[in-house]
Amino acid sequence: MSISISRTATLLKDAMNYRSARQDMIASNIANADTPFYKPRDISFEQALVAKKADLLKSDTQQLKMAQTNSGHIKPKAESSSYEPTLFYRDGHMARNDGNSVDIDVETTEMSKNSIMFNALVGALKKDSMIYKSVIEASQKVN
Repeated sequence: MSISISRTATLLKDAMNYRSARQDMIASNIANADTPFYKPRDISFEQALVAKKADLLKSDTQQLKMAQTNSGHIKPKAESSSYEPTLFYRDGHMARNDGNSVDIDVETTEMSKNSIMFNALVGALKKDSMIYKSVIEASQKVN
């Protein structure tokens, strides 16, 4: 069993891991810009984070359950708890004569946006930990 500081810290850590994986994927696309028939790949993890957030922050008292008054009724669809990101090929870019469809401008733009988001997550994690640091410092002054 691992010790978790807060639910937010767990979610931020997962978001940072996904952003890191996306940075690696974009770097791979840039590295293969001259590889014939290479199609740029990307990773989508926003839905996985939304599902994880809902699971971490859910409260059974606030969740409305579907009633089943007859055994012949269709059973409610079970919620999937898949926190796995989705890998996909990025389409919509013109392929060159060698079949490669990597657009360096798009890749560098995506890398910049991803970098900014990663840095924002680092800042949020620092602020989240500062809350606990201030509580500890305040409790030391009480003596």
